[in-house]
Amino acid sequence: MEAEIRAELESSGFSIGGSGPEDAAQILSTLLTYCINYKMSPADLVSNWEVYYLNRQLDGLKLEKSYLDGFLSHLQNEVKDRLIEEEANLHVYSSNDVDMLLNNPHTDEPTFLDTPSSKQEKPPGESSNSELTPLTSNRPSSRVAKTNGDRITPFATRVNKFTQQYILNADNAASMPSKHETETTEDEVIRRIQPSQRCSLQVQRSQPEPGCRFMYDRIEDRFNYLEDRIRKSAALFSASGFCGQPADATLASEEKMFAVGVVTCDGEGRLNEKSILLQGSVEHSRGERVRLDLKDLDQFSLFPGQVVGIEGHNPSGHCFVASKLIDLIPVSVDTQLPTAKKQAVDNESHQSSDTGTLSRALSSVIAAGPYTTTDNLLFEPLQELLSYACRKQPQLLILMGPFIDSDHPDIKKGTVDQTFHDIFHFEILRRIQDFTQYLGNTVRVILVPSVRDAHHDFVFPQPAFDLNLPEDTTHQISCLANPSIFSSNQIQFGCCTVDILKQLSGEEISRKPRGGKPGDRIGRLATHILKQQSYYPLYPPAAGVPLDFSLAKEALEISSVPDVLLLPSDLAPFVKVLSLREGSDDQKKFICMNPGRLSKGIGGGTFVELYYNEDTDKTNAFIIRI
Repeated sequence: MEAEIRAELESSGFSIGGSGPEDAAQILSTLLTYCINYKMSPADLVSNWEVYYLNRQLDGLKLEKSYLDGFLSHLQNEVKDRLIEEEANLHVYSSNDVDMLLNNPHTDEPTFLDTPSSKQEKPPGESSNSELTPLTSNRPSSRVAKTNGDRITPFATRVNKFTQQYILNADNAASMPSKHETETTEDEVIRRIQPSQRCSLQVQRSQPEPGCRFMYDRIEDRFNYLEDRIRKSAALFSASGFCGQPADATLASEEKMFAVGVVTCDGEGRLNEKSILLQGSVEHSRGERVRLDLKDLDQFSLFPGQVVGIEGHNPSGHCFVASKLIDLIPVSVDTQLPTAKKQAVDNESHQSSDTGTLSRALSSVIAAGPYTTTDNLLFEPLQELLSYACRKQPQLLILMGPFIDSDHPDIKKGTVDQTFHDIFHFEILRRIQDFTQYLGNTVRVILVPSVRDAHHDFVFPQPAFDLNLPEDTTHQISCLANPSIFSSNQIQFGCCTVDILKQLSGEEISRKPRGGKPGDRIGRLATHILKQQSYYPLYPPAAGVPLDFSLAKEALEISSVPDVLLLPSDLAPFVKVLSLREGSDDQKKFICMNPGRLSKGIGGGTFVELYYNEDTDKTNAFIIRI
C-alpha cells in the first residue's frame, strides 16, 4: 500500500522528501498509518494533502517530515466535520457550552433591524428580535424565524467576533475599534452619521444580458474561441515591436524563430514537463501541435489553455526547443472600452462633465457567499455582516455569490419547504433592502451571482440577477454579471466568482531558478489572469464549470488592468498588492483579494473592509472574521 501512496503522490506532482531513503520510508509509514486509522484510500489521502498544501501555501512539491503533524490535525478536523454532517443531532461539547448555561441564553445583541425600544419591559421569554420593521416582519419566512427564535446555533456562540486576521499597509492604517466599540446601542443608532458622499458607479462590462440563450454552443464555438485568442495574442506580440513575426513552430529549422500558441497536454492527466504541447493558430501552423522542450529555461509557470510566445528552434521538426518564454500578452494601444459599452448607473454622473474632479477614494465592505451555515438556513452570517456595515457605513457594499448555495445540505437533500427564489427574495433581498433603507441614499449595494446559486442560471459567463426592485431602491441596488467590470469613484473593479485560483493551482506546473527564493504562488496565479487578459484562461475548463463558448468571447476579456481584482475562492483569504512583472517599477500595481467565504461549515468565515485612497500605497484593507 505504501507503493500506491507514493504512486498517487507522484501522479499529482508531489514527491517524498527527507534527507535519505530512511526518512522517506518513515514518511510513507506514517502516511500508511493515517490511511488505516482514518479508513482512507491512497487517493483520498493525497486529495486531502492537496487541500492542506494549498491552504497552507507550502513551498515546493516535496512532502517533508515537518509537515506531518499539521497534516494530521487537518485530517482530524475533516473527520470531525464529516461526523457532524452525518449525525444531524450530534453536538460536540466544549467550554463554550458551560459558559452558555451559566449566562443568560436569551440575551441577544440588538441588530440594525430592531426598532428603538420603549420603556416597557418585555415578557421574560420574548426575544429582542421580535420587534422588527414592518418590511421584514411581514415576510412569509417569518414562520421559520419564529420557530427558531430561541434556538442557539454554533454560529451564535462563536468567539473572536470581528477580529482582524490581516491588515494591508498596517503602518498607515487607522486603528480599528475594539469589540465593545463596534457594538451599537439604540441611542447611537438614532444618532447615526450618514456617509459623507454618495459614490459614483459606472458599469463598463456586464455580459451576457439577463434572459440570454445558453447551452447552445457548438464545437465550432470552442474552436473559434481558442483560434481568436491565439490570433489576437499573435497580433499583439507583433505590434509590440519586441518580438518578430510569428512563425510555424512545427517546421524543422536550425534558425531561431518566434512562435505563438496555446499550451496543451498530450493526454488527459495532469500537465508535466514531458507532456507539454504548443498548439498554433490555423493561420501560422494549420492548428497543429508540437512538443515543447523547456530544459534550457531557468524558470517558467504554465497551465493548459495559456497563450504564450516562445523563442527557440525546432531541429528535428518534432520538438521545439525553447530558449525564451513570454507569458505576458502585450496590452493593445487602444485599451479604452467603447463609450457605447459604458453604462452610467447613477444620474449624478451625467450632471458633472468634469470627471477629474472626483476623488479616487472609496470605503467598501466586500464579502462572498455562502451567507448561511451548513446546519440551517437562518442566514445569520449575512445578518451579522449587514449589522457591521450599518455601524461602519461604507459607501459601497459588494456581495458576491453563492447566495442560495447548491452545495448546502438542505438544498441538496430538498428538505426546504420554499422555492429557491422565495428563499432569496425573503431571506436575502429583503434584508438588503432593509439595510439600504436604514442607511439612506448614500450607500450602494452590488450583487454578483455565482454558478453555485441554485436559483439562477447555471452557465458561465453568467447573466446578472433579473430583479423587480421597488423604485425607491433601484438606484441603490445594482445587479452585475459574472464576471463584470465596473468603476466607482474612478476606481476600477474586476470581479469573477468562479474559483479560478483553486482550479489554476491544481493544473499549474512551475520551475524556479536554482537557489532562488520561494515565490508567492497565490500572487503568481492571480497575475496569470491579467497576463492572459481573460477571467478564465484555463482550457479545457475544470469539471463543474458550465463554460459556454458562444458567450465567452467578449464577456471574459480583460482589456486593461483594474485597480482592484476580486477573486473569491475556497483557498485561504488574502489581500495582495501585485504587478504583472515582479520587481518592475514601471508596471501598474493593483490590489488582488480573496475575501474568503462568509461562512465555513457551521462556523463563521471572513470578509474584507477596503479603504481605497488614490493608489495602492495609501490604501488600507482588513481581513476580518465575521
